[in-house]
Amino acid sequence: MKKVEAVIRHFKLEEVKDALTEIGVQGMTVSEVRGFGRQKGHKEQYRGAEYTVDFLPKAKMEVIVPDDQVKAVVDTILESARTGQIGDGKIFVLPVEDIIRIRTGEAGETAL
Repeated sequence: MKKVEAVIRHFKLEEVKDALTEIGVQGMTVSEVRGFGRQKGHKEQYRGAEYTVDFLPKAKMEVIVPDDQVKAVVDTILESARTGQIGDGKIFVLPVEDIIRIRTGEAGETAL
């Protein structure tokens, strides 16, 4: 099993969620996060003073999938989250040792 984490533009969240649901992803966790990479924020003006906004709002999606579904999930996120501009985000794929469903005690892929 793998954990696929994607940090994406917040306005792409619904599009990515819908695309993942279409390929059979049954659950995900979403958090509102702030960060920067190469985009390095942007400048804004407030009451005539200019200031830099370093941390930009992003959405972080976390999905746990069987190994054979990882490529499809990554490809779907790439296709649906991409705008072609700096700041589109990153995808991280991490190994998952085990999952235990609290309600039933099921473990492993059956707990997905």
